[in-house]
Amino acid sequence: MKIFKSIKWRLQIWYGLILVVVLAGFGFTAYRLERNQQLSRIDNELHQRVGVLANALRRPPPRGTDGNGQPFDRPPPGQFPGDGPPGQNPRSPNEFHLPPEDAGLFDTNDPNNFYFIIQSRDGEEITLSPNQPPGEYFGIEKFFLKINSRASKLPEISSRPPPVAYSFGVFRNTIETLPPGEIILVGCSIATELKELRLTALKLAGIGGIILFFGLAGGWWIASRAIKPIGEISSTAVKISAGDLSQRISIAETENELGQLAAVLNSTFARLEAAFAQQQQFTSDAAHELRTPVSVILTQTQTSLNREREAADYKQTIEACQRAAQRMRKLIESLLALARFDAGQEDLKRLRFDFSKTVSDCAELVKPIAETRGIKISTALEPVETVGDSERLAQVVTNLLTNAIQYNHTGGEVKVTLESQNGIAVLTVADRGAGIPAEDLPHVFERFYRAEKSRTGAGNSGLGLAISKAIVEAHGGSIEVSSEADRGTIFTVRLAT
Repeated sequence: MKIFKSIKWRLQIWYGLILVVVLAGFGFTAYRLERNQQLSRIDNELHQRVGVLANALRRPPPRGTDGNGQPFDRPPPGQFPGDGPPGQNPRSPNEFHLPPEDAGLFDTNDPNNFYFIIQSRDGEEITLSPNQPPGEYFGIEKFFLKINSRASKLPEISSRPPPVAYSFGVFRNTIETLPPGEIILVGCSIATELKELRLTALKLAGIGGIILFFGLAGGWWIASRAIKPIGEISSTAVKISAGDLSQRISIAETENELGQLAAVLNSTFARLEAAFAQQQQFTSDAAHELRTPVSVILTQTQTSLNREREAADYKQTIEACQRAAQRMRKLIESLLALARFDAGQEDLKRLRFDFSKTVSDCAELVKPIAETRGIKISTALEPVETVGDSERLAQVVTNLLTNAIQYNHTGGEVKVTLESQNGIAVLTVADRGAGIPAEDLPHVFERFYRAEKSRTGAGNSGLGLAISKAIVEAHGGSIEVSSEADRGTIFTVRLAT
C-alpha cells in the first residue's frame, strides 16, 4: 500500500504502536496494583476474623448449671477441644459461642457480608454463620473435601499451616487449619470491590484512550513538522530541475539534521548556479574571443578573393591569417588545458626538483621583454626544493612575470622572492604598477576576466591567471593576490616542500 511507503505514516505507525504498548503496560500494571491492594486489604480482614474465630474456638463455654440446677465452672470431661482421643473434637455446634464484642465482625448489615464455617478434622461441621451463601456459589464443599482428605492422612498437626485465600465469583475466602485439626473458612462478598475495579479499568482505558488520541495528534504534528524540510527540498529540487537555479530551501531551524542537510543543499545549489553561470559566461567569452580571429581570417581571405592582387598583398593577407590562427590555437590550447584540469585528467609529473632554479630560468626568459620597456627584474631566491611538475610550475611563474611586466610602469621594477617558511615554499612576484581595483580583486582568477577592459590586447585572453590557479591547486598549493592603488600588485604562491 502507498500509505506504508510514506515516511510520515511510517513514523506515525511506529509512534502509535510504541505509545499503545506503553499505555497498555502502564494501565495493566496500575490495574494489577490496585487489584492486589484491594485483595490484600480484604485478606487482612479475613485473617483477622480467622484469628478471632480460632480464639473463640479455644475459649471455654460460658458458665452454666448441671442437672440439679447447681452452677459449674467447667464442663464435663470431653466438652473441651483436646479432651478425649487425639484427632477428635466432641464439641457440638451448640457449644461454640462467639463473644458479643466479636460478633460485630460478622454483622449481616456489613456490605461485605462476612461469613464463616468451622469443621472438625473428620469433616463434622462444628458451626457456621447464618449468612453463609450456598456452597455451590463459592466452591466450599469441593474445597473442604480436598482439605479433609489431606488432613485425614496426617497423624497429628503440630503447627498451623499457612492460610489459603482464593476467589470464586463475587466471593473471597480464606481457609486455615488449626493444629488440633479444625478447619476454619472465613469469606465475604467482594462485589463492591469488583465493581470498583471495573470502574478503575474503565477509567484507565478512558484516560489511556485520551492520551493515545492526543499523543497520536501530537505525533502527527511533530512528524509533519520534522519532515517539512524534506517536502521543501523536493519542491525546490523540482524547480531547479525545471531551470530555475536561483531557488533555495527555506531554513527555519539550522541546528537539527534536516536543517543542516538543507544548508548543505543550499550551498550545493549555489555552487551549481555559479557553475552554470560560469559555464554560460565561459561559453560566451570563448565565442567572443574566437570570433575576432575568425573574423580577421574571413575578412582577409574575402578581400583577397575579390580581385587580383600583388604577391606582397597576398603575403600580408597570409601573415594576418597566420597571426589570427596562432591566436586561435593558443586560446584553444588554454581552453583544453582548463577542461583537463576541471576533469582531473591533466597528467602532472611528481618529481622533486629545485624550484629556485626554475624561477631563475623563467626570470631570464622574460628579461628581454622587460628590457624593451626599461623594467628591471630583481630576484632574491633561496634554494628550495619541491615535488611536482617543473614545466607546469614554470608556466605559472612565466605567466606571473609576464603580467607583472605588462601592467607595470615603464622603467619600473619587478621583485621576485622565494623562501621556505615552515616547510612551505613561498614565491612572491611584485610589480610597481597602478594596481588592481579592490572590486576586481575577487575576480582576477576567473576565466576571461580582465580587471581593466583597456588591458585587452593581442594574446591577452584572460585565461592566464585561471590556468595558473588550476596548476597550483593541482599541486596542492594556493595562489593569492593583493594590490594597492598606485603601489602595485603582489601575487603569492605557496607550495609544500
